[in-house]
Amino acid sequence: MRILLIEPYYGGSHRAWADGYRRFSRHTIDLLTLPAQFWKWRMQGGAVTLARQFNELAEPYDLILASDMFNVATFRALTRTNLPIALYFHENQLTYPQNSRQNHGWRYGFINYVSAMAADAIYFNSQFHLDEFFKTLPNMLKHFGDFNELETVDILRARAHVLPLGLDLRRLDAYRTAQKLDVPLLVWNHRWEEDKNPRLFVQALDQLAAEGVSFKVAFLGENPRQSQTEFHDAARRLQSHIIHFGHTASLEEYARWLWRADYIISTSYQDFFGGAVAEGIYCRCVPILPRRLNYPALIPSALHNACLYSRDRLVSLLRRHLSGEMSVDTALTRAHIAQFDWSIMAPHYNDVLQQLVQNK
Repeated sequence: MRILLIEPYYGGSHRAWADGYRRFSRHTIDLLTLPAQFWKWRMQGGAVTLARQFNELAEPYDLILASDMFNVATFRALTRTNLPIALYFHENQLTYPQNSRQNHGWRYGFINYVSAMAADAIYFNSQFHLDEFFKTLPNMLKHFGDFNELETVDILRARAHVLPLGLDLRRLDAYRTAQKLDVPLLVWNHRWEEDKNPRLFVQALDQLAAEGVSFKVAFLGENPRQSQTEFHDAARRLQSHIIHFGHTASLEEYARWLWRADYIISTSYQDFFGGAVAEGIYCRCVPILPRRLNYPALIPSALHNACLYSRDRLVSLLRRHLSGEMSVDTALTRAHIAQFDWSIMAPHYNDVLQQLVQNK
């Protein structure tokens, strides 16, 4: 089968997903992409450029697989293509928390909606993500004055499925090291942005440091804000605890920090799957995560109480781990997260998408 994978925002996790499936799939996959910048314009106008480029292609395809940054309805109108289109939701703009604060309204959520309507099948990277989308979709439609088309919610739900994020976890094995510090090492490997809630993480570190708890911390991840953050303020107060500060320049450096670390921490408001957390778990870090979003699905249910915290319980859970009162068998968490490696997920994707074409 020949698949055209369209990615208007070819960067970060979107690029890793597209490249990963292309590499590990048994199908032939060609990429049609645009650079990862100007995300609003990619959602609004990217389909115009990609439709023009598609119309210039001479290759025959069996299926188009596109990400949620793509306006499928516009693409259909401009290409008149009858090919089946599968739409993959890494995130969605109906429930993305930053949109409400930036006064985007339902503009980009509506693009997700009409794209789903124009697609033959829609896939979400987690059950949590699917549930959140369909919980919010009726609220968006009711927002408008009339002709709310609420019956389309059930139409879309019938074509919606969970297709977990595929990750190239095994690549991390090449950088495995037994080197550990004499004190517990905590790692933060998320973007330095508000939706990842760095403020709560810094507050927890401040409290533990004030109590005299022994730990080190590595601040990884990118700073898209390109300005001073909560972490820069914390760097001055927590200088004796910080062992690394800033985005890692290479996969090798990043992976070695994960293997050296003892704990992977998240305080996020938003995470539709949790790819960065999954990488830390695979490298045998103990996960300390909010009891919300998709995080419970990343951990065996028997370990939820040891790894998940509710409300303001982050410090107390960390304190119990760092004092040695609580421990986790990281062989169990690693085995659980390994199910999302492309060696397992790519054959699943292949079968799902081939069935879609056969049923068309």
